This record gives sequence, C-alpha cells and structure tokens, in this order.
Amino acid sequence: MKRKTVAGMLPSSGEICFNSIDIKTSIHYKTILRKWVTETISTEGKTPGEISFNFCSDDYLLEINRTYLNHDYYTDIITFELNEGSLVIGDIYISIDRVKENAESLNVPYQTELHRVMIHGILHLCGYKDKGKKDAKQMRDKEDYYLSLFAGLKHKQQVFHVKQQI
Repeated sequence: MKRKTVAGMLPSSGEICFNSIDIKTSIHYKTILRKWVTETISTEGKTPGEISFNFCSDDYLLEINRTYLNHDYYTDIITFELNEGSLVIGDIYISIDRVKENAESLNVPYQTELHRVMIHGILHLCGYKDKGKKDAKQMRDKEDYYLSLFAGLKHKQQVFHVKQQI
C-alpha cells in the first residue's frame, strides 16, 4: 500500500524512487544508487522499505521547511522519517539549487555532493543525528565511508559494461 506524503505518494513496499518535483534534473546510475542505498541500510542493521527521493528547488524546500518544521531558511535536505520498527521508510527532499551551490563552494563535483546529501538523508532515516559536534563528525565519517562504497559499486558496473562490449 502506498503512503501519502508531502509531495504525494511513496513508492510501493521495498522500492526506492527518484522524483523531480518542480525542477528538471536527471539522476544517473539509478540502479547502482538503489543498490547502494539498500546496502547502506542493511549494513546499518535495518531493513530497506519505501524510500522516495524528491528533488526540488530552493523555494519548494523552503516552503516545506516553513510549513512542516517552522524554519524560515534554505536547506539542502529535509528528511521525513516514517520508519516502522527496523523497516526504513521515508520521504527525502533535496534542493538541487543548494546542492549545486554547496558543490561550487566546497569545490567538489556536483554528483559527489548530490550523493553525499542523498546518503545523509538515508543515515538520518537509520537514526543518525548531526546537531552536536560529536554527532556531526560521526555523520560525516559515515557519509565518507558510504561514498567510498558507492564509488566501488559504480566502478564495478563500468568494468562490467566494458567487458560486455569486448
């Protein structure tokens, strides 16, 4: 059964979906991203459930921030956790405008920053916090670890495609 969320409906049980809300964006490596997210959740001792990544503009996410969290500022991500026990269920909103700006200011590739923000949301769904110094460091360390795993999965996929073409 699909659940009603801020942007509409979450995917069916066990699915991970990618939605563009009010902007056009293309998400590359969707199959690898799904595997990465699923493996991350499993590694954290949880069960992957319904997860929706919703990509939007600064203005759209600001309105969510105002309406649901009573915050009046821009942010790169808002995560709505709907977990049922160890079953990870959630609705993740990511501002593509913020991700682009962060990537430029941090001097990292856009895709790297996007993946960092995506896994940040997943880690929130797995119970990690980032408000204090200790929690923020643990979150950053986890992000770095899972980003390295994504790079490995992506590399394996690219090698597989090269071997198939030979």
